[in-house]
Amino acid sequence: MSKNCCQGWMELAEELGLHHLPTILEDFLLQQLNAYDNCDPDHAPLSAWPTYGNKITVVNAAAALFYAPSDASGIGGMRREYICSCHSWQNGAPRYDCAFVNTDSGLKGMYGLDIVRILAFFSFVSQSKRYPCAVVRWFDRVGDEPDTDTGILQIIFQEMWIVRPAFTAQHRPSVGVIHVDALYRAAHLIPLYATRPVSRNLKPHHSYDSFTAFYVNKFIDHHAFSLLSDSY
Repeated sequence: MSKNCCQGWMELAEELGLHHLPTILEDFLLQQLNAYDNCDPDHAPLSAWPTYGNKITVVNAAAALFYAPSDASGIGGMRREYICSCHSWQNGAPRYDCAFVNTDSGLKGMYGLDIVRILAFFSFVSQSKRYPCAVVRWFDRVGDEPDTDTGILQIIFQEMWIVRPAFTAQHRPSVGVIHVDALYRAAHLIPLYATRPVSRNLKPHHSYDSFTAFYVNKFIDHHAFSLLSDSY
């Protein structure tokens, strides 16, 4: 993670429109510290609740390093890519990338992965330990298998997973804080256009906010194809 600027929790919460960000952070810390196991954090004893200061460091990108021998990689087949989350990319439009998150290392492909959109990268200190983290918007998989019924696009988009933005029981966007170590690599999503016309005013950076479902693009590079072809 490359250092960018320092600010407080309330400033970041206001910037993201997440006034419950401190609660999300406390849930994350309790999980990291194993203060409770599969329990509602509201039921954890007060002595178990972690403490943290108001100061945080926000960054614009994090580097993912993974093994991709089929791609044009570095020494030993290792590849590095940057996952970005910033208001302005190269003095232009905002950029908030999507990424794969490891949720079950015992399963192959998408069965052990989830998709998130990175809303912010940041780090903070709690009990003398620094935590590099990300605020993420979760996506849900549509179905338990890759989609095979893609109409006239079946040849192009054959057997591709479909995801959609996740919502809580209160119909709010499902947002969480995760450790950056859970991020595997960047993910590229293709909007599910359906039959409605697309506005000529729609810009690329509007796509993730303008559509309700997306294909997980396994054709973006060799590694993504190998990773997602392992799902079935």
